[in-house]
Amino acid sequence: MNGSTMSQSPETVIEFRRVSFRVASNHLLLSDLSLSVQRGETLVLLGRSGSGKTTTLKLINRLLEPSAGEIQVEGTSTLNWDPIRLRRSIGYVIQEAGLFPHFTVERNVGLVPQLEHWTPEKTHARAREMLELVGLPPDQFLSRYPRELSGGQRQRVGVARALAGDPPVLLMDEPFGALDPLTRAEIQREFQALQKRLRKTIIFVTHDTREALLLGTRIALLEAGKLVGVFTPDEFLHTPDPLVAAYVDAFRAGNGNAKS
Repeated sequence: MNGSTMSQSPETVIEFRRVSFRVASNHLLLSDLSLSVQRGETLVLLGRSGSGKTTTLKLINRLLEPSAGEIQVEGTSTLNWDPIRLRRSIGYVIQEAGLFPHFTVERNVGLVPQLEHWTPEKTHARAREMLELVGLPPDQFLSRYPRELSGGQRQRVGVARALAGDPPVLLMDEPFGALDPLTRAEIQREFQALQKRLRKTIIFVTHDTREALLLGTRIALLEAGKLVGVFTPDEFLHTPDPLVAAYVDAFRAGNGNAKS
């Protein structure tokens, strides 16, 4: 399917309707983006630096607001959502996890439940549950601080924190980009297994074609603030579009000219 608007349906969770975003200098970072995200899918935003991936992500939870067009979440314009309520209903995972260094792991993971006024007992139980979910034994990790964790452990805690409030939508901005290759491959496999269990709606930013093909239900390719197209992984590997073909050629060259 080639980069087109999809009609609103009960399964559409997020929809961009001809969205553009300009910075104060009037530079256009995102141009006329129309894109839908379906319930339970992992939509990967793929593109080089400066293509508009992170801008797109931040428009969903109102860290940025569109200069033109409209973004709808669950059928309601983001501008009509209370921004705090919107952000608490959307998990957010960034590179290097973004943990609060002076908080323990338990307090980091329990942040949204605490803000939602869960009881201490319920928040503690949720923190334990989330650490188990991401493969970190709670008795070993709840009382640790981020500085006492490896990069992979911090990233797992970041995922646990994003999931603690049970949000239906998860935004992930190059979450595994800073990890060494072996740890990255391990966490990618864990992420795949986790998504099969949870079936969250996930928008995942990466510049890594291999990661996009591995994790994405669909891949939205961005270039210079414009949507090139939206493809299933198989479509991405076989489309004649010259820009997509360049990504595929680079991917295959990096994988010993592997054939699909």
